[in-house]
Amino acid sequence: MWWMTQRMGTHGKDIPFETQFLIVESHDGSHFDDGQSAVYTVFLPILEGDFRAVLQGNEHDELEICLESGDPAVEDFVGSHLVFVGAGSNPFDVVTNAVKTVEKHLQTFCHRERKKMPDMLNWFGWCTWDAFYTDVTSEGLKQGLESLEKGGSPPKFVIIDDGWQSVDMDTNGTEYRADNAANFANRLTNIKENHKFQKDGKEGHRVEDPALGLRHIVSDIREKHALKYVYVWHAITGYWGGVRPGITEMEHYESQMAYPVSSPGVQSNEHCEALASITKNGLGLVNPEKVFNFYNELHSYLSSAGINGVKVDVQNILETLGAGHGGRVKLARKYHQALEASIARNFPDNGIISCMSHNTDGLYSSKRSAVIRASDDFWPRDPASHTIHIASVAYNTVFLGEFMQPDWDMFHSLHPMAEYHGAARAVGGCAIYVSDKPGQHDFNLLKKLVLPDGSILRARLPGRPTRDCLFSDPARDGKSPLKIWNLNEFSGVVGAFNCQGAGWCKVGKKNLIHDEHPGTITGVIRAKDVDYLHKVADHKWSGDVVIFSHLGGEVVYLPKDASLPITLKSREYEVYTVVPVKELSNGVTFAPIGLIKMFNSGGAIKEVDYESKGSAIVDMRVRGCGLFGTYSSTRPKRVAVDSEEMMFDYDELSGLVTIDLRVSKEELYLWNITIEL
Repeated sequence: MWWMTQRMGTHGKDIPFETQFLIVESHDGSHFDDGQSAVYTVFLPILEGDFRAVLQGNEHDELEICLESGDPAVEDFVGSHLVFVGAGSNPFDVVTNAVKTVEKHLQTFCHRERKKMPDMLNWFGWCTWDAFYTDVTSEGLKQGLESLEKGGSPPKFVIIDDGWQSVDMDTNGTEYRADNAANFANRLTNIKENHKFQKDGKEGHRVEDPALGLRHIVSDIREKHALKYVYVWHAITGYWGGVRPGITEMEHYESQMAYPVSSPGVQSNEHCEALASITKNGLGLVNPEKVFNFYNELHSYLSSAGINGVKVDVQNILETLGAGHGGRVKLARKYHQALEASIARNFPDNGIISCMSHNTDGLYSSKRSAVIRASDDFWPRDPASHTIHIASVAYNTVFLGEFMQPDWDMFHSLHPMAEYHGAARAVGGCAIYVSDKPGQHDFNLLKKLVLPDGSILRARLPGRPTRDCLFSDPARDGKSPLKIWNLNEFSGVVGAFNCQGAGWCKVGKKNLIHDEHPGTITGVIRAKDVDYLHKVADHKWSGDVVIFSHLGGEVVYLPKDASLPITLKSREYEVYTVVPVKELSNGVTFAPIGLIKMFNSGGAIKEVDYESKGSAIVDMRVRGCGLFGTYSSTRPKRVAVDSEEMMFDYDELSGLVTIDLRVSKEELYLWNITIEL
């Protein structure tokens, strides 16, 4: 109900209920097809009037359109546009063009490219959730930030997750108990923080002075840790159980008890304990006509306390509450318009992360929200979840990435799968944040992701599966790697992952390990894996590339259309920097790689200027510190950093040139590197 996931198939009957996005690959019949002559067709079921359309297959291999209003009183459909269909030879272009066409038709949402990205995406962060769950306190918040800063990986943004709000359960409510979840029976009783985030706060006693509330802890951590952004969590309905009716401080929001009714299609796909609890206890739903006042008063209070943004969770719950409100589409649009208006008024950096929000009711109603959690949570104690998580985010991004920048969620830096998760986030183009408990960190791993000033080397696009992976099943088929591609300013990056062994069980309706010992898989890396690499290459580019492997530390010159074999054991990964080769006027070939100890090496290079200051001279502007590498077919005559000549190493066999960049005293400093060849 809350999240999308991928499903592959070859027949109409393979298309599951509640399909919101469908892409089909067809061929011209050539026996020599390499994927370049394929035709890709995208089907986008959309919103029409008060109805939402989805696709589903039937036993006759037919494609059906299912319409739903979510309100028994809304039965009559008036309209003619249910599904948009687009086709072309490049799958990524087809999807983008299809969504942009629907954008023009509906005029109810905006494409990602037209949205303001919050700056927190460019900095390392920490989230309190997996560190403390709802037991988070102001003291724990301080401990987590101090612990990371002492190790040399200072967070520049923090998300105070669930656990800061004033909530309580009805006296006749049924409590939901789990050590890694909230009590879904709780309702919001006040827009201000609970006693844990009040100075000298005591349970059962409210401090009314704002200076002694959330503001005091936010001011404290900002001052001590040079934080740039502080976000807090809340549900789209206030809390999991909504806003409690009848509370004096909250009665002007006119919340009324509502009882969720989920779609039959959703019910057939999964059972959800959170929804079951909310259905049993009911939800205090703010009057849609008053919901802007609710958001604005909540957010203005948070803003006055120094908060910069919010993670707004449980968004898809609105699809179950449409009865009596004109249906799910109308209710969702009312809430999202109010939410975005409040964000615009109170958080000028567009400070919102959308969560549990994958239904098209919300996606096709989002004009401003620019960041979206792209899959189910990082589950540190569920061994089946980790490979599934990486695959789900990558495939979901093919669709979600057209609306917002996908967020790959927090992870633990000290965990058996930490490097695997870290590498995926490095190629995802997303925010990078952990949820480590204080004192439980792997700083060697974090240094591959985070620079000493707290900034990250974020790739430019949402990371998506390579074209040759789009229709394989890298979680279940026992043979296919998952490759995820992205772009930097002057290079591409490809993460390769062995995700085999676990997947969603359609029968048990949960994640399961179906192969305890998945085998070694093989594949290839090619220049064309980075689909838009030509956009960052010179207009005279020959097609040759240099590929640098992060774990292997190898530099390989790859001629046009050649491929590099890869081998990955169970749960292994590798990250490849793919750099177009430039031939200089004296015949020397050159390719700037980047900070080779970082996962996304090429993200460090911000400017490259070939031969503008003389023959066979390359000038670069580079961010960060550590070992910087380039490829050169001959040994450089001279290397200088900020006009100071530097010692360098040159490997005759591979052509790798390396220099050591020191830590700059200035934040986001760009080194001027000159190489004479």
